[in-house]
Amino acid sequence: MEGTDGWSRTCRLGEVTKEMNGEPVTVMGFVREIRDVGKLKFVLLADITGTMQVTFKEGTKAFNAVSDITRESAIGVKGTVSAGGRAASGIEIIPDEIKVFSRAEPKLPIQVYGKTDALLDTRMDWRFLDIRKPKNALIFKVQTTIEAAMREYWIKQGFIEIHSPKLMGAPSESGAELFPVIYFDKTAFLAQSPQFYKQMAICAGLDRVFEIGPVFRAEPSNTTRHATEFTSVDMEMAWIESHEDIMKFEEEWIVHVMGRVKEEHGDEIKDLYGLEVNIPSTPFPRISFREAKDVLKQSGKGSKEENDISSEEEKAIGEMAMEKYGSEFIFVKEYPWSIKPFYHMRKEDDPSVTKGYDLLYKGLEVTTGSQREHRYDILMKQAKEKGLSEDNVGFYTDFFRYGAPPHGGFGFGLSRLVKQMLNIENIREAMFAFRDMKRLFP
Repeated sequence: MEGTDGWSRTCRLGEVTKEMNGEPVTVMGFVREIRDVGKLKFVLLADITGTMQVTFKEGTKAFNAVSDITRESAIGVKGTVSAGGRAASGIEIIPDEIKVFSRAEPKLPIQVYGKTDALLDTRMDWRFLDIRKPKNALIFKVQTTIEAAMREYWIKQGFIEIHSPKLMGAPSESGAELFPVIYFDKTAFLAQSPQFYKQMAICAGLDRVFEIGPVFRAEPSNTTRHATEFTSVDMEMAWIESHEDIMKFEEEWIVHVMGRVKEEHGDEIKDLYGLEVNIPSTPFPRISFREAKDVLKQSGKGSKEENDISSEEEKAIGEMAMEKYGSEFIFVKEYPWSIKPFYHMRKEDDPSVTKGYDLLYKGLEVTTGSQREHRYDILMKQAKEKGLSEDNVGFYTDFFRYGAPPHGGFGFGLSRLVKQMLNIENIREAMFAFRDMKRLFP
């Protein structure tokens, strides 16, 4: 560890065990709590792996050195592991020497240890301190496991990872949610989705592709589920028969991901969030858009919106899925063509609906997917129906002029999955540094 005057950490706090009794260690972390009982001082030291009590005895060099330490100061401790001591965990460290790397200011802007009493906006202002709380740090440990499990499954299934550009010359979805940026002597746009580039990869013969990366939506929304910048999880696969193939792949992929989370973090999630990670059974229940609207109407939970499903309706469908199927997940498929992008394939026997779907998790949409239209002439016709000129989509539709396999895929909200998995109320808390209409800092 450079810049620490010869101090080098031998292990992290969560790696200290009773079997190390009597062994010398050097640990480092943040001072979470300080208790002074006269001849003894107890410091609760914390890092990302856990906490450890450090017991300072009067008359020692270390005892004197700890006298002016503040909560959340960054320190190092050289000492000896003591098993069966005063700590509730049965393990403590008896220090020989400490080093204060950075002394925290005495008055913290938000509480890190104990109850958080700050408003959400204040916590977001001081996000780096907010994340030090074990419950909040767990969010990003879970997220890391989720992404690793996603990649693991994809790679085993022969997928190739791509990285698409985030500066685009034309919109990939509707033009209403674009962030324009000055690009030399012209206007570019921040990518709303890697959709066009996923399909470019399919037409390039890569067969199965995935990407995890940022996307940008200029949505003037102030809800618990929207953000202007978020991490999108995307995949596309060729040689499919219908959207049913995509749904089948996704549900098996999710089972794998949920299993990894339960295996790695199940106990910690139960301890800090009071939740069980439920590994879903397959197949997930499926309901058509029209069936869903009928059920909602009959139950008195329908909305006036005829061609889409509101957030309140999503919640009601989620409740129905649990009551009827015992499932936290449910596919709603075959939405009206009128509300979907021009590249969605339409059903042959009913062109008023698409061969697409949304996946709801605990009553919140986490996925939009579909079979894509791969036939050039039909794709151009559909673009025209949506009011798009060849100037708008020509670079994209060129992909389909020289042979394109039947294909489909989905876009998946990473933070929405984390939010629903941990029953987090607001998506702001499930993201590292949130962006909305007003927030550009930290």
